[in-house]
Amino acid sequence: MDEKLLERIQDVCRFMNVFRIPISISTPHTYISTAPFLPSQSPLSMIFSTYFAKGIQVQSGKLLSWPEPPLKWTGHKGGVKSISYSPNGCYIATGSYDKTIRIWDAETGDAVGKPLEGHTGRVYSVAYSPDGQYITSGSDDSTIRIWNAETGSAVGKPLKGHTGGVWSVAYSPDGQHIISGSVDRKIRIWNAETGSAVGKPLKGHSGAVFSVAYSPDGQYIISGSNDDTIRTWNAGTGFTACKPLKGHTGGVCSVAYSPDGQHIISGSVDNKIRIWNAETGSAVGKPLKGHTGGVCSVAYSPDGQYIISGSEDKTIRIWNAETGSAVGRPLEGHTGWVHSVAYSPDGQYTISGAEDRTIRIWNTETGSAVGKPFTERNVYSEFHHSKYTTYLTTCFTTKCGDARPGEVHLKIW
Repeated sequence: MDEKLLERIQDVCRFMNVFRIPISISTPHTYISTAPFLPSQSPLSMIFSTYFAKGIQVQSGKLLSWPEPPLKWTGHKGGVKSISYSPNGCYIATGSYDKTIRIWDAETGDAVGKPLEGHTGRVYSVAYSPDGQYITSGSDDSTIRIWNAETGSAVGKPLKGHTGGVWSVAYSPDGQHIISGSVDRKIRIWNAETGSAVGKPLKGHSGAVFSVAYSPDGQYIISGSNDDTIRTWNAGTGFTACKPLKGHTGGVCSVAYSPDGQHIISGSVDNKIRIWNAETGSAVGKPLKGHTGGVCSVAYSPDGQYIISGSEDKTIRIWNAETGSAVGRPLEGHTGWVHSVAYSPDGQYTISGAEDRTIRIWNTETGSAVGKPFTERNVYSEFHHSKYTTYLTTCFTTKCGDARPGEVHLKIW
């Protein structure tokens, strides 16, 4: 996608998020009432400002650019076990020990809507559908649920069949199926539209199944288990595609395919990450070592060049996928186990969820935390916790008392 077009689309996302309440109240006034308040350096502002030269003028307090997101996002009342980016990168879904799922704006860190409630146990896993319209979740209550990503409402009844907590869920690349891995040692395939089970459970692991994933072409499924192995399955037949991948000396908490489908990565409680040849099942190179605690989560960058890992040692690490060497220093900031990590669709950011109940976002190039803490004048913080009028007053009229003689000044109360 053209970079300028992508930049404008991202700016539209910010625009719609910040002004969604006034727009919903009076849609015809979308541009007349809100455009003058766009940050001066916003792509939308630079494109359309000339059309509103004779309209409302902001005399003071106008932002130059959109405020940075917070250093950490808070809201969950329990550890954050799972994180998933929406396909367009605008939203992030999180599952928590507090039995809820939350949706966040990826740019601002604001919670979008109310928590998704329905599970009666901890939420261990969440995943967006490929088209971004749905979210699926797996819980300690032994069920899988499907949610409308826009409204937050449950879609249909819970998917039942597992006899133990569901630790991992994932959509097939075409969005037609959902897979789930459970403490009952089984993997199940579900019809994403009807919620009905497809075929018989996939059996073979002798321990809890902690992680499942589809290959990019949708033909295979991989699973990581507490029996220290990874298994590959034919998604169509449900039969194992090769012998178990052995090498870890502890339970396998997380597995993932490379974007090209040629490799598999796994993270284990043995503190190591391993890379495997997806076709032969053989180990590629030596284990990636560096973490001083179990590896809870692993993921590939969208271009397949890097691997990110989250650990019980409270850090996130980035690795060169080809050489296996660590890239930069560990990312530090969490005060609890890092349960889940993920790359943004454009690969510019990584997100992490931890036992400390927070979500953090990081710049993948610099390894630094992105954003700054919310302040009283922060446009997003004020907007989402106040009425529209309060938002405008706080963000754009904080300097009304600074008006100079002869200026026409607008006050909104």
